[in-house]
Amino acid sequence: MKKKPFKKKDNIAGYLMLSPWLFGFVLMWLIPMFISIYYSFTDFNLLNTPSFVGVDNYVRAFTQDDTFYQALKVTFIYVLVLVPCRLAFALFVAMILNKNHKGLGLYRTLYYIPSIIGGSIAVSVVWKQIFGNQGVAFALLKLIGIEQEISFLGNTKTSLGVIILMGVWQFGSSMLIFLSALKQIPQSLYESAMVDGAKPWQMFLKITLPQLTPTIFFNLILQIINGFRVFTESYVITDGGPLDSTLSYVLYMYRRAFTYFDMGYSCALAWILVAIVGVFTVVLFKTQGSWVHYEAGRE
Repeated sequence: MKKKPFKKKDNIAGYLMLSPWLFGFVLMWLIPMFISIYYSFTDFNLLNTPSFVGVDNYVRAFTQDDTFYQALKVTFIYVLVLVPCRLAFALFVAMILNKNHKGLGLYRTLYYIPSIIGGSIAVSVVWKQIFGNQGVAFALLKLIGIEQEISFLGNTKTSLGVIILMGVWQFGSSMLIFLSALKQIPQSLYESAMVDGAKPWQMFLKITLPQLTPTIFFNLILQIINGFRVFTESYVITDGGPLDSTLSYVLYMYRRAFTYFDMGYSCALAWILVAIVGVFTVVLFKTQGSWVHYEAGRE
């Protein structure tokens, strides 16, 4: 009976410590979320009073808006190409850095720098200059005798590839997660495989990959969510062009809200994106039992 007051005091102290985060979560996330849900069922242009229109905004997106499908197509292509390439490259570099070399800490830091600066405005501007007219990419092609009349960013066939390449370049966070997981794999497994005469590629397929599947699953979820949220690169580098070939879904939401002042429709687009990401996440969780191998098994 004497311990109960102490437990109550501990709970109070815990809630006090959490209060700044809880306040920020309620004020900056929870309340705006419910407001956004309400606006998605209204006709609202930021100036007039919202008028309730039911599910008209959602019906409009799927039946009347061709640009919605174009933005969705671009974003799907971006995610489906970016995520496997980024994870594969991150794993490749992590395996190289998992070996003992001089200056290994420096190399790890250098490889992580692109993820620190991320898809910032400054990096996007630099990327635009590299692949734009008279950029570094043009100069390098001229050195090997290839004349390019249209810049990579002005060509509908290559513009999205430039943005994807920038995303792959920011592989540092995934690399560090893979590197941490690689260090947890028991060396005895590799030693036993070497005694049995296994080749490096066999050890990779039979030992490394199965041991890394929980980490691959974790990285996959994170990268898919981040991929669907791409905005800065598309906005700064190409502004969705040429001919909407790089128009990301979030950039289209931004345009509807702050260029056309169609806030109600933009909120509906946002919740459609939430549903799409939710479907991807649920599918991955439902299918993980067939390819993700946990050491102690799932409960």
